[in-house]
Amino acid sequence: MKVIIAEKPDQAKTLVSQFKHKKADGYILVYPNELFPNGAYCTWAVGHLLQLSPPETYNPKWKKWDIESLPIIPNQFTFDTIPSKRKQFHIIRQLVHKEEVTEIIHAGDAGREGELIIRLILHECKVNKPLKRLWISSLTEAAIYDGFSNLIDEKETKPLFFEAYTRSCADWVIGMNASRVFTILLKQRGYEDVFSAGRVQTPTLALIVKREREIASFTSEEFWEVEADFSFDKGSYRGKWMKDGKSRLKTKEQAEKIAQFCEGKSSIIKEFETERKTFKPPLLFSLSSLQAKTNQLFKYSPKKTLDILQRLYQRGLISYPRSDSSYVTKGEAATFPQILANVSEYDEYNHYFPLPKSILHNKRYVNEKKVTDHYAIIPTTKKVDIKKLSAEDKNIYDLIVRQLLAAHCEDAIYDYTTLTTTVDEQVSFLTKGKKCIKQGWRKIAAFAKEEKDILLPDVNKGDKGVVKKTIIKNGKTEPPKRFTEGQLITLMKTAGKYIENDELEKVLNKTEGLGTEATRANIITMLKDRKYIDVKKNMVYATDKGKLLIDVIGDTILASPEMTAKWEQRLAEIGEGQASAKGFMEQIKKLAHVMIEGAISSSTNWNVSQYEQTSSLTSKYTLGKTVGPCLLCNGKIVDKGEFYGCSHYKKTKCTFTISKMMLGKKLTKTNVKKLLEHEQTNVIKGFKKGEQSFDAKLLWNKEKKKIEFQYVTNDQQKQ
Repeated sequence: MKVIIAEKPDQAKTLVSQFKHKKADGYILVYPNELFPNGAYCTWAVGHLLQLSPPETYNPKWKKWDIESLPIIPNQFTFDTIPSKRKQFHIIRQLVHKEEVTEIIHAGDAGREGELIIRLILHECKVNKPLKRLWISSLTEAAIYDGFSNLIDEKETKPLFFEAYTRSCADWVIGMNASRVFTILLKQRGYEDVFSAGRVQTPTLALIVKREREIASFTSEEFWEVEADFSFDKGSYRGKWMKDGKSRLKTKEQAEKIAQFCEGKSSIIKEFETERKTFKPPLLFSLSSLQAKTNQLFKYSPKKTLDILQRLYQRGLISYPRSDSSYVTKGEAATFPQILANVSEYDEYNHYFPLPKSILHNKRYVNEKKVTDHYAIIPTTKKVDIKKLSAEDKNIYDLIVRQLLAAHCEDAIYDYTTLTTTVDEQVSFLTKGKKCIKQGWRKIAAFAKEEKDILLPDVNKGDKGVVKKTIIKNGKTEPPKRFTEGQLITLMKTAGKYIENDELEKVLNKTEGLGTEATRANIITMLKDRKYIDVKKNMVYATDKGKLLIDVIGDTILASPEMTAKWEQRLAEIGEGQASAKGFMEQIKKLAHVMIEGAISSSTNWNVSQYEQTSSLTSKYTLGKTVGPCLLCNGKIVDKGEFYGCSHYKKTKCTFTISKMMLGKKLTKTNVKKLLEHEQTNVIKGFKKGEQSFDAKLLWNKEKKKIEFQYVTNDQQKQ
C-alpha cells in the first residue's frame, strides 16, 4: 500500500477524484485500482506544517532581545510543528509508519516550496521508506493519471529541497539578526516598535522609499505650450510648437510672442513621414505578468490574484499558477487544439473562431529551453461553465483564455504619421496622426491598450495653408508617480536594473529579481502588515516607519538587491547540485557578524530626529484596556489595536469607533480620553489633507453624532 502526501486538502481531493475512494479523518482511503493495486492513503499538509524553531529553543538566553546576544546563529537548525496544525501532522506520521505502507508518493506542488514542505514533514516523521515524486503542472484527470503512471525518482528533485531548505535557514539568520539589532538600537532612541528586516522585504521597501523621497523632493515648475490650428485646401489639423525636440516654454511672455507672431500667417508642410508599425501578439502569462495585468484592470492585489488562481488550479481549470515562464513545451502545445475546441463552444468566445493561425511550431510560444519548473499559465482541457464561475474567477479565467486566443491571431498593424508644419519659414509645429491598418490580435485581447485613430486630412509635403488661430496652454511639471501594487510586482521582478554591477545585474535578471513568483505577493502583504507601506486607491505609500528603517539601514547591502543577486546565484547552483549548502551557510554566518557590527557602529551617526518617538499603534499592554465612555451608548471604549471601539459592539452592534491615525496624524491616548470625557481634545498640530497641513481640535457633535474638526489659526493658538 502507498501513502500519497499532497500539499493542501483540496489538492488531495482532486488527485484521487477519478478513483473510487472514501473520506476519513485527515486522509482519503483509495480503493485498489489499476494504478494502485493494493489501494492507497491520500493525506495532505495544510501548507507549511513545520516552522523553524524560535531562538530560545537553541539557547534560553536568546529569548531576551539584547545586543550582547547577537548574532544568533544555531549550530544546527530544528523545526517545530505549527500548534494549530499538530493534529494533521500526527495523522501523516501515523499513516507513513503503518506496516502495510511500503512506498510514499511526494505529491506537493511541483516546485521548490512544495519540495520543502513535504520533505520536512517526512524528515520530522523519521520515516525511511521508498519515496517517489509526482511532478505535474496541471490537475486535470488526464495529467494526474499520467503523472501517477510516470512517477519520477525522488533523487531527481532532492537538490531543489536543499536549495529551499538553505534559503529558509539563511533568511532566518539574516532576518532574525537584522530585525533584532535595528529594533534594539531604535528602542535606545525611543522607538518602541518592532522593526522587521530581511533579504527580500528590505530592498523592496528601499525602492518604495526611494520613490517616496523623489516625490517629496520634487519641485513643480510652471510651463507654457503653444498650439496652432492650420487650414489647408484638403482640411485642417492642429500642431504643437516644437524647437530642438522640446515643446515647453518657461515664461508666458515667450508663449505669447510665438502665438502673436504666428496668428494669421502662411504655413507650409515641410516634412511628412509615415511609419508602419507591427505589434506581435502578447506572450502567454507568467504569474508576475498576470498579477500586474489584473491589478491594472481590476485593482486586485497580487495576493488576491494568486488566491483566485489557486482556486482555478485546484478545480483543474488552469495550469500551475506559480510559474515564472511565458512559454510552453511541445507537450503542452499539443493540448492546444483540444483547449481551443472547448473554448470555441463557449458563447463568450465562439465568434472569434476559426482562428487565423496555429502556434504549435512557433518558438515565440513553444520553447522548451525557456521553460524551467513550470510552463506558462494556460487553460486546461477541462470544460467549464463560465456562467457558473464567480465574478472574480471569471475575470481571471477570461484573461487567461483571451491571452491564448490572442497568441493564435495575426499581428496588429498601425500607421503613424508625423507632420512638421513651418509658419513663415521660421517657426515649426509638430502634428502626429495614427491609423489602424489591421486590428489583428487586439480585437480579442480586449484588455490591450486601445489605439484610437487620430486621422489627418489628405495632405502632402509642400502643401501650403494658413494659421487660423493659436492657443496658449499652461501646465505644471508633475512628480514621479507612485507605484501601484501591480507595478510593484514588476519592479521586484526587474530589480536587477537598480544594480550598478553589470555582472550582478545579469545574475538577478537571470534568476527572478527580488523574491520568486510564489513569494512576491506575500512580501507585499508582509510590508503592509508590518506598517511599512500603505496602499490607498491601489497606490503604494511608504509610511514613516518604513522610511525610518531604510534611513538607519542606509546604503548597506541589506537594502540593496545586490545581496539577493549573490544569494540567488549560489542557491541556483545548490538547486542544480553544483554548490555546497554548508559552504553557503558559512558565508551567511559571516555576513550576520558583519551586519551586526556595522549597525552598531553606524547607529551613533543616525539622524532620526524628524521621526516622532512613539510606540507602536498596537501594544500587547494596552490591547483591550478601557480609555473612556462611549459617546453613543453606555458602553466602554476599549483599545482594539488599530482603533478604539465600543465594548457593546457584539451585544448592541454599537458602531462607535475612533481611528488611531487621522489624516496622517497619530492620536495620543491622552487626547482620545479628553474627547470621550470632555467631548473635545487639545489642539492637535500637523493634520494633513492633500498637500496642506493644518491644526485643529476634535469635537463631538451631539446632534450629528460624529466627530468633527474645529480648525485653529495661529492667532487663536496664541490667545
